[in-house]
Amino acid sequence: MTHQNVFSTSRWMPDNEMGHGYEMMIFDQGEDYSGKVNCTVIRKPSHKASTRGILYIHGFSDYFFQKEMAETFAKHGWNFYAVDLRRYGRSLREGQRPFEVRDLREYFDDIRAGLAAMERDGVDEVVLMGHSTGGLTCSLYMQCDPDERIKGLILNSPFLTWNVQGLKGALGIPLMSALGRVAPHVKASNGPDESYGHSLSAENRGEWTYRKDWKPDRLPDVDAAWVRAVDIAQKALKDGQVKVPVLLLHSDKSAYPGDSPEEFAKADGVLDAMAISKAGSTLGPDVTDFTVYDGLHDVVLSRPDVRAVVYTAIFDWLAARNLG
Repeated sequence: MTHQNVFSTSRWMPDNEMGHGYEMMIFDQGEDYSGKVNCTVIRKPSHKASTRGILYIHGFSDYFFQKEMAETFAKHGWNFYAVDLRRYGRSLREGQRPFEVRDLREYFDDIRAGLAAMERDGVDEVVLMGHSTGGLTCSLYMQCDPDERIKGLILNSPFLTWNVQGLKGALGIPLMSALGRVAPHVKASNGPDESYGHSLSAENRGEWTYRKDWKPDRLPDVDAAWVRAVDIAQKALKDGQVKVPVLLLHSDKSAYPGDSPEEFAKADGVLDAMAISKAGSTLGPDVTDFTVYDGLHDVVLSRPDVRAVVYTAIFDWLAARNLG
């Protein structure tokens, strides 16, 4: 399917967050229930002439800062693009509630903005890549509104199913989802645990530096509308409807509040890793399920030896699917 893009845009400008070699462009996306909204596309050109590109979509309480990932793709001949979705990171406007969403399909126009930027640059072979909630959004996009330029889908610990057990899952999620229709701003607490954030942050036990106002170590509370948007998207995914090849990346285990820092340093501290595997295996007819041993929730932020395995898996998969 080919789309006629109707976005008004600014020009490419230096991306001060990433530094030399990175540029960004702001796309005006009109207005919604929060007022005027925009998204931001960031680009890092390939180290050699190429018409293929990666389009990366971040997860909840996140933004694009994974410089090593962009550099790795660029060194392997891929133009790298990322989107800071509306109300996230570079796209957050004064007075907006960060991360607010009522339907994940709102982000489809932000994905299209990334594709429009790539098309203008002559990139005509695209692999879409999404992390966590971004992986859920990308999966939904490839089911609902696939673009013929997208040849593959890489999912980094996608949020395809809730990591909530017992009555909280059986009753709490449906209740909050129902409330989301009539009382969208009712709060749902994520709890006070900062263990996953501390496993990433160079200020604590990790090796990464990022803006804590855009990516706080403690997951912020969500609201009923957010729960409803995620719940509807997860239920909307139908078996086998993603027609392009899929690489499904996830850790071999999960860590939970009360576990030790050492356990959080080698596990998914946000989602149920095995549930990701089960839910992702039915996304389409060609799903490669790759378990990242000792991987973090964002597998490309795992310790160096682990993420080396991740990148080998990615480029081997791209080559096997004639995409690399």
